[in-house]
Formats: sequence, C-alpha cells, structure tokens
Amino acid sequence: MASWGTFDLSAVEAEIGAPAPERLISGAPIFRTWNLEEAEGGIYAGVWEATPGKWRIAYDEWEYFHILEGYSVVTEEGGDAVHLRPGDRLILRPGFNGTWEVIETTRKDYVIRV
Repeated sequence: MASWGTFDLSAVEAEIGAPAPERLISGAPIFRTWNLEEAEGGIYAGVWEATPGKWRIAYDEWEYFHILEGYSVVTEEGGDAVHLRPGDRLILRPGFNGTWEVIETTRKDYVIRV
C-alpha cells in the first residue's frame, strides 16, 4: 500500500444521505459523500456534496474543508454568517452549533478528526 492517496472519486462509491428530519429547516437537500480515507485516531478525508436546503448543524468533531463548487452559508448560533464559495476554506471546531444553508449545490473536500 502506498504512503499517499489521491482524491479519485471513481475509486469509491458515494454514500447518499440527508439531514435528520428534526434538523431540517427548509428544502429537501441530498448529500453525497465519498469517504476516501479513514486513519487511526478517528481521522477521515473525502469529498462531500449537498443540494439546496437548510438544516441545523452541531459539531462534536473538528473539521477543515475547502469549497470546490457552489455557494453555501454557514451561520453560528448567535453569530455572523460565513458565505462560502469556491476556493474558500473553513475550520469548524467541536462545540460549533448553527445552520448550513446550500444556496447552489455545493461540493467540498474535507478532513475530519473525531
């Protein structure tokens, strides 16, 4: 096994999902997740995509992501909105609570540590 990995989406089948019904605020978003790496210590890397909609998010994990396509707005409870477009990067830390709104279908690559 190589000591490196690529983000080749053709190498893995996407998992299909959606926000939990109790978290959904508007729309009918569908998620596609290509989890490309699982490493010791609860580290994951891959690509995630969502269609338009808005839902509540609550983070127990740490996540870094980079927006590849689309337009989304992440808003922390009681805080400012962060408008995310291609090229934008963000870190969400454990304890983050707020909303994620996909305005235009959004795709990001991510690294998560649980």
